[in-house]
Amino acid sequence: MIEKTEERELAIKLRKEGKTYSEILSIVPVAKSTLSIWLQSVSLSKKQTQRITKERLAGSQRGGDAKRKQRIEKQNSIFSKAKSEINSISKKELFLIGVVLYWAEGTKEKEYHPDSGVAFSNMDPKMIILFLRWLDKICKIPKDMILFEIMVHERHQDRSDEVRRFWSKTTGFPISSFSRVYLKRSKIKKTNRRNVGKKYFGVLKIKVRKSSDLVRKIASWSEAIFEEVLKIK
Repeated sequence: MIEKTEERELAIKLRKEGKTYSEILSIVPVAKSTLSIWLQSVSLSKKQTQRITKERLAGSQRGGDAKRKQRIEKQNSIFSKAKSEINSISKKELFLIGVVLYWAEGTKEKEYHPDSGVAFSNMDPKMIILFLRWLDKICKIPKDMILFEIMVHERHQDRSDEVRRFWSKTTGFPISSFSRVYLKRSKIKKTNRRNVGKKYFGVLKIKVRKSSDLVRKIASWSEAIFEEVLKIK
């Protein structure tokens, strides 16, 4: 009992000096609930309260920084391990990737619009590069058979030249290939969308001349892939 009394008196003394609970617990090893009971009647000056608040915020910041560091390290570990699982891509695999990519994002032939050609739209530069590589390596489409159209929000009209330069650099095609820039009208003046800032370069549509037969082939390849997937047990 004497020992506890001494601990209690020491805890109260430290608290009156403006120490935080964490600082006191590092000196007086008792349960936090016990410490709370001991110190509930101890009043602090304004200056001491401000210091404790500052220390508490700093502690929260340190805790947040530590968790953020752990999250980043975990993410980097996952990214590194996952990336190492892809050793190489064969032409057969590239063929399948391109078919499924077009199946998801490309324009399909409609009964009311027969003879439509290949048209693939996306705003992700990596998707664009992948699809162009597929057209080149798998479909053997010459560059002069490829057309481009850009769609941007009207608020970025004054960035048209910047947008054209971006897609020219991304695709490796001359900037003259990107003369078709269309503005997307919007009735909403304010938006929470995050893809309309300075890193926004609109949506690029890739079109292939005289490619209605290729569209039909892609549709058939897609159906064949679907049927084969259903056979997997």
